[in-house]
Amino acid sequence: MTVTTTVSELRELLASDTPPVVLDVRWALGDPHGRDHFAEGHIPGAVYVDLDTELAAPPSPEGGRHPLPDLAELQDAARRWGIRQGQRVVVHDDLGNTAAARAWWLLRYAGHAQVTLLDGALGSWRSAGLPLESGVPAAPPPGDVVLRPGGLPVTDADGAAELAASGLLLDARAAERYRGEVEPVDPRAGHIPGAVSAPTGENLSADGTFLPVAELRERFEAKGAREAGRVGVYCGSGVTAAHQIAALEIAGFDAVLFPGSWSAWSADPDRPAAKGDRP
Repeated sequence: MTVTTTVSELRELLASDTPPVVLDVRWALGDPHGRDHFAEGHIPGAVYVDLDTELAAPPSPEGGRHPLPDLAELQDAARRWGIRQGQRVVVHDDLGNTAAARAWWLLRYAGHAQVTLLDGALGSWRSAGLPLESGVPAAPPPGDVVLRPGGLPVTDADGAAELAASGLLLDARAAERYRGEVEPVDPRAGHIPGAVSAPTGENLSADGTFLPVAELRERFEAKGAREAGRVGVYCGSGVTAAHQIAALEIAGFDAVLFPGSWSAWSADPDRPAAKGDRP
């Protein structure tokens, strides 16, 4: 299964006899109004997904701000979204898919391989001049998807530390957060010692689509992905790190997610924090 679906491909799929489920994961740090934005205008037939309550368990110091959800609860949510076993799913947000990638990663992790990101997110649909509908649609017919863990790898804080020491651990947050100059939400500033800065936003072109394959591969090879053999990713709370994993897959690299990310690491006073440009 490819990582992305283009707008033209999605338009054709929606008009086919077997349309996909379209999930709208409208979310941004500091903006709790995703559902309102969805109601103002969304792709016809799309289903709104709440990242904080449906794609994450309640926050905790040990699990971070967005722990992985209980799999039974995720399956219940996926069935509410109308996903049937084997059905294609296309996910997007309105922010370059940096939030929607969480749904992409979770469904893949839970064994539903038929899921892609709408390349360019909602902006690409708008730019193509395609229609939006407003309001809150009726709930779709319930799905029957069965989810199981293990489709994608995860690691914990100890594993992240080991990757930083002997593999490659990428920090997907903005560079100023990596350097420890600012920390708007988590207990301490800085980064996991040994981690390499690789801001998620640098995976994208100006129009919000992923960079071409060759450019993404060059980007991650410059970070050491080819020599490292093993690659891990973290961010603030395990959301934008999923976008990095999608970009790595496009470039031909497999990667493991540290779901707790900096929010869990920085909450543990026994975990060291590095600052500055260097790993």
